[in-house]
Amino acid sequence: MATWVFEPGHTAAEFRARHMMVCWVRGHFKGVQGSLEFDPDNPIGVAVQATIPTSQLWTGEPQRDDHLRSADFLDAATNPVITFKSTSNRQIGATDYEVIGDLTIRGISRPTVLNAHYLGKWRTPYWTDGGDVGPITRIGFVAETRINRHDFRVSWNGQLENGGVVVGDEVIIKLDVEALLQAELQKSRVP
Repeated sequence: MATWVFEPGHTAAEFRARHMMVCWVRGHFKGVQGSLEFDPDNPIGVAVQATIPTSQLWTGEPQRDDHLRSADFLDAATNPVITFKSTSNRQIGATDYEVIGDLTIRGISRPTVLNAHYLGKWRTPYWTDGGDVGPITRIGFVAETRINRHDFRVSWNGQLENGGVVVGDEVIIKLDVEALLQAELQKSRVP
């Protein structure tokens, strides 16, 4: 099975959670690192591992970003990464998978299912400081899961009148992955 390496400039994680009972707050993480085991020509399964740096959180509001990185939420000083490592998978359609694995947030691991969709494969240029050293083969996936943040001891909240809360319990996490064929990537780096 081929190994694919996440291309950090075109791979990201996004989350969203209800805020003040009336809308969604979205945040993003860049600097996502990881790899996939996948054969696009025989797509019977997919294995993935990913690392998301908690310090790279961005919602567009610096005060909120600092609070989300604090011990009230992600505790980035003590837990610098969120990780996912697959343990099994099930193909549920021609390009759709359930990828089961362990999601670790704040040092707490829970089994989680990523609903993944394979977006395709393409030969492309590969630009470095030295110019185009391609072509290189790329694949894309998008994956989503829903978690209860309290399962990971992310439990800070504030109360609103009539039983409302500042932050909803459910968090939706989405990954957009662009990955490069590792064998070709290694050849492109050879002088």
